[in-house]
Amino acid sequence: MAEIFPFRGVMPAADAIMSVATPPYDVMSRSEAVAMTAGNPRSFLRVTRSEVDLPDVEDVYAPAVYQKARDNYQTFKKHGILQADVSAAYYIYRLVMDGRAQTGVVAAAAVDDYDQDVIKKHEKTRQAKEDDRTRHILATQAQTGPVFLTCRGTSELADVIAATVAGDPIRDFTADDGVSHTLWRVTAENTGRITAAFAAIPVLYIADGHHRAASASRARAACRDKNPGHTGDEEYNRFLTVIFPAAELAILAYNRVVKDLNGHSAKELMVRISAVAEITPTESPRPASPGTCAMYLEQEWYTLRFKDDSTSLSVVDQLDVSRLQHHILAPLLGIEDPRTSDRVDFIGGIRGTEELERRVNSGDMAVAFSMFPTTVDQLMAISDAGAIMPPKSTWFEPKLRDAVVIHEIG
Repeated sequence: MAEIFPFRGVMPAADAIMSVATPPYDVMSRSEAVAMTAGNPRSFLRVTRSEVDLPDVEDVYAPAVYQKARDNYQTFKKHGILQADVSAAYYIYRLVMDGRAQTGVVAAAAVDDYDQDVIKKHEKTRQAKEDDRTRHILATQAQTGPVFLTCRGTSELADVIAATVAGDPIRDFTADDGVSHTLWRVTAENTGRITAAFAAIPVLYIADGHHRAASASRARAACRDKNPGHTGDEEYNRFLTVIFPAAELAILAYNRVVKDLNGHSAKELMVRISAVAEITPTESPRPASPGTCAMYLEQEWYTLRFKDDSTSLSVVDQLDVSRLQHHILAPLLGIEDPRTSDRVDFIGGIRGTEELERRVNSGDMAVAFSMFPTTVDQLMAISDAGAIMPPKSTWFEPKLRDAVVIHEIG
């Protein structure tokens, strides 16, 4: 069973949270972060992307960047922009986007469970990104953004969440993207119910935040090595999570655009594709079912229905992004490794199929593929199998904001 723990959260002051809380640190470029912090001295990007306050520092991984993150974090606390809760607690975090709500439990999860695969993974991490967040955690002595977990929910978990959200929230704001964020503190009476509910849930799954989780593990190892009195109960042995029951989640498509046709004419490419997929002209740019994708080529949309028998494939190869890669991107368009190729780009489903059309119509790209979204059940099945998803298989919306709740490790 995965263990979770209440913790003493650090949160923006109620009257400051809208100006403090920010999108995740890794969904923007440096120039975008600079623009987002302009005129807002309270923006938490000054902690998570502290290079915005160091315009003369070219290396975003320079030691000065992490020292600035620590300094800014301490300044926010000193001036009451960030405030520690009175005692340890669980929290309930609800996001509402376009009328759809998802509600989860904010808790500290055990690093041991991550290390021992009780918390299951489906994605590889990159060394540079791990290094960055490990240094950031150690510099600030805090985990400033949560790992997004999911689980197979239970009726007891649903009941205790419902009981909590019936009360008054402690934080409530609507961000500039229209997504509302509401936070409740779980009462002492219901804290035990939360712990018991998760004791009946055998496995947790990382939906998003693999680098944050890996960095928490590495930071724990560094803290443990420096602590001769290590007991295993220190806060650095735990990491910040928001855990959503799977039924609450919606995964959006992660679409593909390719720069050229790899020497083929459009007509030649269509002939080659027809050997692996049925091609049907369509007015719908969104595929209606698994086993299909939509292709935008020469200002026309087509539905592609793969001819292979998905029931004979592995759980990873059953993914439509895998089938597109194996049947079209690699053999026909020459995209052997989508992680490293500069001829393919990935467009999150939140940006819509209009963005695919724009990229192709502008001449920037030659062809686009609109994908059917990966499902939560597929994510869990791949994680259970110990397998790895192809890159850019899932896009979750809405995004959790950094700094809504912070977990300090020191």
